[in-house]
Amino acid sequence: MANIRSQIKRNRTNEKRRQRNRAVKSELRTRVKTALNVAHDEERGEEALRTALKKIDKAASKGVIHKNAAARRKSRLTRAVARSAS
Repeated sequence: MANIRSQIKRNRTNEKRRQRNRAVKSELRTRVKTALNVAHDEERGEEALRTALKKIDKAASKGVIHKNAAARRKSRLTRAVARSAS
């Protein structure tokens, strides 16, 4: 346990951020999985893909994942959805 006051405060903020990032990543995984599962359905598939891509972009803009990682994930997801839709 830190006994420097600023480090104690820093630990608190780090924990808050860790929890927030964890929630965002979990939501990301859920949306991607949903998009892949309903890809065969025309309407729901498009909506799920749009939501997943939006969540990926949002995570990248907030710094939860790197922008190149976001681009890679989006590319792979759209290719996978297109493959399973056809």
